[in-house]
Amino acid sequence: MIRAFNLNDIHLTKYIFFTGKGGVGKTSAASAVAVSLADQGKKIMLVSTDPASNLQDVFNTDLNNKGTVIKKVPNLVVANFNPEDAAKEYRESVISPYRGKLPDTVIKNMEEQLSGSCTVEIAAFNEFSNFITDEKIQKEFDHIIFDTAPTGHTLRMLQLPSAWSNFISENTHGASCLGQLAGLESKKEVYKNAVKTLANGKKTTLILVSRPQNTPLKEAERASKELRDIGINNQTLIINGVLKNHDDGLSNAIYEKQQSALKYISEYLKKLETYAIPLRPYNVTGLENVRAFLKEDNIEYSNETLNDKKISKLKDVIDDLYNRDKKVIFAMGKGGVGKTTVAAAIALGIARKGKKVHLTTTDPAAHLKFVLDASFGINLSHVDEKKELEKYKEEVLSKARETMGEEDIAYVEEDLRSPCTQEIAVFRAFAEIVEKSEEEIVVIDTAPTGHTLLLLDSTQNYNREIKRSQGDIPKSVKKLLPKLRNADETEVIIVTLAEATPVYEAVRLEKDLKRAGISSKWWIINSSLFATNTTNDILKVKANSEISWINKVSEISKGNFAVIEWKPEEVKGDKLLDLIK
Repeated sequence: MIRAFNLNDIHLTKYIFFTGKGGVGKTSAASAVAVSLADQGKKIMLVSTDPASNLQDVFNTDLNNKGTVIKKVPNLVVANFNPEDAAKEYRESVISPYRGKLPDTVIKNMEEQLSGSCTVEIAAFNEFSNFITDEKIQKEFDHIIFDTAPTGHTLRMLQLPSAWSNFISENTHGASCLGQLAGLESKKEVYKNAVKTLANGKKTTLILVSRPQNTPLKEAERASKELRDIGINNQTLIINGVLKNHDDGLSNAIYEKQQSALKYISEYLKKLETYAIPLRPYNVTGLENVRAFLKEDNIEYSNETLNDKKISKLKDVIDDLYNRDKKVIFAMGKGGVGKTTVAAAIALGIARKGKKVHLTTTDPAAHLKFVLDASFGINLSHVDEKKELEKYKEEVLSKARETMGEEDIAYVEEDLRSPCTQEIAVFRAFAEIVEKSEEEIVVIDTAPTGHTLLLLDSTQNYNREIKRSQGDIPKSVKKLLPKLRNADETEVIIVTLAEATPVYEAVRLEKDLKRAGISSKWWIINSSLFATNTTNDILKVKANSEISWINKVSEISKGNFAVIEWKPEEVKGDKLLDLIK
């Protein structure tokens, strides 16, 4: 049963971790809980290790990584780490002993090796481990709340003996994401104690934050299972953003969609204590809104106006891609922003202009057939992510078993769970499709990050990453990488939502691509409430709050962006035509 969120109903442990997909409301929930407990007289420390954190905006206060007392909440101390800065420091600590002793190309490869998202997470974990194990902090505060928990993958990696051996610095089968953990050898005991504390249900509560939508709920289930596998069982689920009042076409449609997602919630998630927080009409910034978040709606409109008098539509993007004769088009963005829909609509739009188009996706094939079918004149293919990953993992492990012991094999197995490994496996399959499709325009749903592309492009890193299974870079990959860097042939479309976290994450993706020498012109803001004509009080304020993010995207993209309005129905088949009119 899903109950309304009430702090008094929850048994709170010393350490409380909030985790979930980007944009589900982790920071809002963590901040509101922290302030509510502090207002009750409890001594609270709130720590964020989220690269997209907006805690400074939430509390209208300059923050640091040591902890700042919030003047209007005297019982609350907030610390805000920048894990990317921490990762930079960690990276330099590992590499600096080799500067001047190894060739520049090797140093560059090492830098890239330590530039992945997992390295950022390790650096973040390095920072907040100190808070978990610091006795002074334990005595000073009643509760220590963390906005963003480490993933099961990272925690499992830290528990493996091989992660702390010379295996990483000496063996050519190095980790594809975590790089040289040996640089943190001195922290081994701190990490061990931190992981032990996390798994202690009497000390630690893990709060999974989700939204009443299928994708975030599936992600919450995956994260829950991953963490449960390593003994973190004290879990609670919060479903944030549940619409209560519905009184126009749009709000009725959103309500029905949310209720359907909640009705068919998995049996696994049903076993967790589950609470709901209503959809609030405001951005959770400023103490008034933080205090209201768990209690009430504050209906207030922003005075900000759109900077652009005319906003492009998806049709304008398609016309531009067609006129500039793009050969390879990637739809890129974080999970849940609507990449598959945008990729399908772009493929359909270009096909209707008379071009031969091939659309490929990592979405289940059955789903793609529901979105589009052969009658639309598009060649469809499906990359089975799980199948490609298993195939790649088996290649790697069979090679590793020839020379390695059980401990090191366990390390490689864990390494192969990393996001980078999955990207590499899927990218090889994409490369083969593009190679076979020289005569077609290829539209690809889900692009590899710049970090993965740089790993693939570096012969030395490729030896460390892929040669363990292949021996050589596949020709298809060799041919595709220069093509991706050729702005005359390739276009990366960045898909986002008009909200803080998706925009910040999209900015990081764009920087990642630029690092790999790949430029992107167009941004697409999907599922915009601002583009609708809703009369529902809550949704109207939400729509109004999108303006600042639309302006932000306009500034970042130099005006090269399009907006797609929120659609109540599933966008597939003929409905895709509505997007490209």
